[in-house]
Amino acid sequence: MINWIELNTEEQLQELYRSNKVTAIFKHSTTCGISNMAKRSLERMSNTSDQEYSIYLLDLLRYRALSNEIAQRWNIEHQSPQLLIVEGKNSLYDASHGDIQFDEIEKYL
Repeated sequence: MINWIELNTEEQLQELYRSNKVTAIFKHSTTCGISNMAKRSLERMSNTSDQEYSIYLLDLLRYRALSNEIAQRWNIEHQSPQLLIVEGKNSLYDASHGDIQFDEIEKYL
C-alpha cells in the first residue's frame, strides 16, 4: 500500500535534501492521463506487496516552483509523470512515463 505524503512546501524539500534517508517522490500532473495511469499502476502494484510505502506526491500544477527546484537540486531533467528516489543530495533513480517501475521502489525503499 502507498501512503501518499503531499509535498507542498520548500521546507519539506529542504528536509529531504538534508536527510540521509532514502525517499521517493512522484511528480504528478492531475490533468494528464499518462500521469494518472502511472499513479494508478504504482498503487495497484503496491497492493500486491506486504509492505507499506510512504511516497511524496508533488502536484505539478499547484507547485511548479517546487518541481523546478527538484530538477535543479538533484540535477535531473523535469518530466511528468516522474518518479525519483533520492538519498539526501544524491539521486539514486529517476524515471518518467512508461519507464516508471514499482520494483524500483521496492529495491530502494
